[in-house]
Amino acid sequence: MNTYGTILVADDNAAILTAMKYLLADAFDQVLTTAQPDDIVKLMAQQPIDMVLLDMNFSSGVNSGQEGIFWLRAIKKRHPDVPVVLLTAYADIALAVKGLKNGASDFITKPWDNDDLLRKLKDVLDVQHEIVSLDEVEKEHIRRTIDRCHGNLSQAAELLGITRQTLYNKMKRL
Repeated sequence: MNTYGTILVADDNAAILTAMKYLLADAFDQVLTTAQPDDIVKLMAQQPIDMVLLDMNFSSGVNSGQEGIFWLRAIKKRHPDVPVVLLTAYADIALAVKGLKNGASDFITKPWDNDDLLRKLKDVLDVQHEIVSLDEVEKEHIRRTIDRCHGNLSQAAELLGITRQTLYNKMKRL
């Protein structure tokens, strides 16, 4: 029985997309693929995605990872709770650290070991379903309220039922 929902794999290599479809089919209810990074945000707007496996380089001859970082940021901006695992053939520690600092959940290098890749993806999703602390719930609630109020802290404080000063103090701990 599949238990890990829907995964979106974005890679410019058609052979990798095909391999991922076969590899991930038993672990995920649905495996969506795209070779066009522009389609990532569109697909995520059309249906719930539980995880994204994102290549770091989409342009021929480019191996800096900057495209992947750009798309990682775009995904996290619109869907902050969706885990993104980065995939690259040009791995280095600096790129991995940059990806993790920008919200990636993990980093996998090509060529990958099938069992290791599946284990990492499952581990990331299992962590998503763990019980979170009250502090984490409060931080997320404050962040969402501020986003909902488009940054208006007075309005956010009112919705939260606290003073603006209390909100400022809580934000310092975020």
